[in-house]
Amino acid sequence: MALVEVELTRVMLVETSDRQIVVLQEKGGKERAFPIEIGIFEAVAIHRVLRQEESPRPMTHDLIIDIIEGLGGEVDRVVVRDLVEGTFLGSLFIVMGGETKEIDCRPSDGLAIAVRTGCPIFVDEKVFGAVS
Repeated sequence: MALVEVELTRVMLVETSDRQIVVLQEKGGKERAFPIEIGIFEAVAIHRVLRQEESPRPMTHDLIIDIIEGLGGEVDRVVVRDLVEGTFLGSLFIVMGGETKEIDCRPSDGLAIAVRTGCPIFVDEKVFGAVS
């Protein structure tokens, strides 16, 4: 698996649609970028963190991070690993007890966790090939 580090550069919220867009761009001034369509709840969760807005109560992604950390783990990275029949597939990598565990996740949930923890985001090179 050849991984490329990316950053989440844009969240496009459309109030009249359940489909929202986030844009991932290759780090280091590279030109490669692509959009991922995500749900409204994940988009709002990401948007709030990027705008440094506090939520009055913990959101689901905050709870997930609290559980991971409460069990002695740490979020290591998020990977958009594939694109199958128009659906992006993702993985959340967690380090626990010196061992790295890969957890299947929707990229939107992984991105919401990544923006909260500051962990790196990667995209498999084959995904860039599939979206171009």
